Amino acid sequence: MATEDYTHNIENFFGVYLLYCMNENFKGRVYIGYTKDPNRRIKQHNKGKKAGGAWKTSNKGPWEMVLTIHGFPNDISALRFEWAWQHPQSSRRLKHVPKKKNNIKKYDYCIQVLSEMLSVGPWNRLPLVIRWLNQDFMRDLSDYRTPPMHMAICYGPVISKKKGKNVEDEEESSSWSNPINICDICCKPSEDKLMSCLDNSCNFRSHLICLSNSFLEVGEYVPIEGKCPKCRIDCLWGDLVKKYKGFYRNLDVRINCENGNDFFSSDSE
Repeated sequence: MATEDYTHNIENFFGVYLLYCMNENFKGRVYIGYTKDPNRRIKQHNKGKKAGGAWKTSNKGPWEMVLTIHGFPNDISALRFEWAWQHPQSSRRLKHVPKKKNNIKKYDYCIQVLSEMLSVGPWNRLPLVIRWLNQDFMRDLSDYRTPPMHMAICYGPVISKKKGKNVEDEEESSSWSNPINICDICCKPSEDKLMSCLDNSCNFRSHLICLSNSFLEVGEYVPIEGKCPKCRIDCLWGDLVKKYKGFYRNLDVRINCENGNDFFSSDSE
């Protein structure tokens, strides 16, 4: 698993975070939430409900944001992860997780639940990043269940950055503006946008379904990783989808229809 120890600027940030209460009167309490900007969100929590913080954390600070899980393809995916982490006993994917025992601290139980979530579908297929913002609170997830190898473990602060249009974006936009593109896998034309390699110097283009099928392993409904058919670099499926922004929801709809899978169905259903 990759490790980094510096401030990381991330575009299109969708994250689920864990707060730890540092107030002596409430010390040990935790809070799980979702944010697109972790630095702004922790300030809101510590300023109270009137500043946009949650009522559960209001007037109980200071709070410390100790961990964030990011790399979700969109806000819906992150919000469903947040809900399941908050309500493990109600999530049908976490029925196997034991209830919290009285001798277990709430913080340690949250870490235990997290380790289980990262190891079960659909989350074990996503290119998630486990980022410890405060190493004093770090736990070894392998004490419970080891996260999938494609998930990175990072350390240090993160800055949410709005995506700006650059030269590469303009080049890709102009290449997609062509009404007819040829898929490099099936060799059939397409009027829709095509998937592209993570390496911008590679001119590979493909239908989403064609590339998905080439990445799929036996027993998988959604691919995890694979090699670019042209330049052969290793690519995480989630990173390819992120590059092809806006196509993820179409992906789950099409794959669900073809395979009868509920990959992104709501836990509350």
